[in-house]
Amino acid sequence: MQDFDFPLDFQFKVTTLANDFTVKNAGGLTVCYVRQKMFKLVEEVNVFTDESQSDLLYTIKANKWIDFSAAYVFRDAAGQEVGRVARKGWASMWKAHYEVYDQHQQQDFTIREGNVWIRLGDALLSEIPVVNLLTGYFFNPSYTVTRPDGTRIATLKKQKSFFGRKFTVTQESDFEPGEQERIVLSLMMMILLERRRG
Repeated sequence: MQDFDFPLDFQFKVTTLANDFTVKNAGGLTVCYVRQKMFKLVEEVNVFTDESQSDLLYTIKANKWIDFSAAYVFRDAAGQEVGRVARKGWASMWKAHYEVYDQHQQQDFTIREGNVWIRLGDALLSEIPVVNLLTGYFFNPSYTVTRPDGTRIATLKKQKSFFGRKFTVTQESDFEPGEQERIVLSLMMMILLERRRG
């Protein structure tokens, strides 16, 4: 994956049944297209260069059947593992908590949700007719990516919108080689999982 021009926008489609989205850079150019395969016992996500889905960049696949604490392995187009992200089981029950690992299974980042009450308010009020049209405008959760020493590396935040779902990833600190790839792939998989939770 090439060096990105941050901030990145994850723009979910609202016209399809599939859970897919486009990633655009600061200049508004598409840098990849993410599509989650439907009706799979083991979750699988493909990352393409664009919406034509002709050039596969990565696959993200769960290491077990649907499970609360599954890890999601990232492989490049050649099938080589480049890292993984894992939900922290019970720690993620109320507040999202994920751990990011490199290709040697060494943890190098943590992703944590900022304010759990924002997500809960969004989930509860989105079930009320008419009111649910406003929840996407007022409830906007955020997630931070940090190193083990607490250094903030990136932030993903849901943007105000009535219909489409848009998330923005901003860079907070410099990346070391290979880190940008793992962080962006981890946030892609995490946001697919978190959108399903509400």
